[in-house]
Amino acid sequence: MPGGRLTLEDRRLIATWLKDGLGYAEIARRLERPTSTISREVARNSGHSGYRADEASRVTGERARRRRKPPAPEAAFASPGYGRDPEAMRRFETDFTEMMVETGLPRMMSRVLACLAVSDGGVHTAAELAQRLQVSPASISNAVAYLETQAMLKRERDGRRERYVVDEEMPQRVWAESVRSNRAWADIARRGAEILGTATPAGARMDDLARFHARIHEVMLDDRVAVFVADAVTVLAALLHAGRPLSVAALSGALGWPSEQVSAALRVTVEHPHIAGPVTVVSVGGEYRAVPLVERLTAAQLAALGS
Repeated sequence: MPGGRLTLEDRRLIATWLKDGLGYAEIARRLERPTSTISREVARNSGHSGYRADEASRVTGERARRRRKPPAPEAAFASPGYGRDPEAMRRFETDFTEMMVETGLPRMMSRVLACLAVSDGGVHTAAELAQRLQVSPASISNAVAYLETQAMLKRERDGRRERYVVDEEMPQRVWAESVRSNRAWADIARRGAEILGTATPAGARMDDLARFHARIHEVMLDDRVAVFVADAVTVLAALLHAGRPLSVAALSGALGWPSEQVSAALRVTVEHPHIAGPVTVVSVGGEYRAVPLVERLTAAQLAALGS
């Protein structure tokens, strides 16, 4: 059929016409094919004895079979151990993906994040994600780049490979990015209100936008403090129990927490001293120690205590 693959009969005609001395252009015209199709066919399938139709057909078939990769088996889902139902897990991953799409995250990014989140390790390479999701490496690369800007995953180097990680710190990273984003909206809108003038329609609109995002920013900060209060109290207890200055690394090792969690808890104790009550945290040379908040005591009380 003109325009389709060359058949054995086509190849036999090519071989005959070549022996008759016809050029590629004339053979192509007779077969209603591009001249380049005939020239490539002869160049690729000619042996020591010239172009032979049967041999050309056999070699082309073998070449096609080598190129045709068997369909990649579906990569194993998160290990179905712990007595879990693999089918229920697949349905959950789909539902999780759809929830993120409905809340505004693009579909490819949602699929990548769901795949990482439901795996027990929370870690995959680009090749593993591409195989699992049956998409191109370029799609994975674009999705990962977007998710990284949103603090939803992080990259780790494993030899020459990069691995993408969703871990227990992800909610804190996302929260911090959301706080930063709302602050940026409030700042730029406030600047716009000043430039445009709040007495003008555009300026009033910018002023409303600035007030809205500033309020959201305040609420998020208040909620963040509430989230880290328990951590802050635990860090204070650890410092008091140790009775000596400790670095973030030492606290992280002793508590079994990520260093980011320890740092966040320490920031809360500094920025919101009422949480610590009669104790405050001081930093000296990169180490932290808990000390009594002596400002709560009068001079007479301090003297009576022998301070």
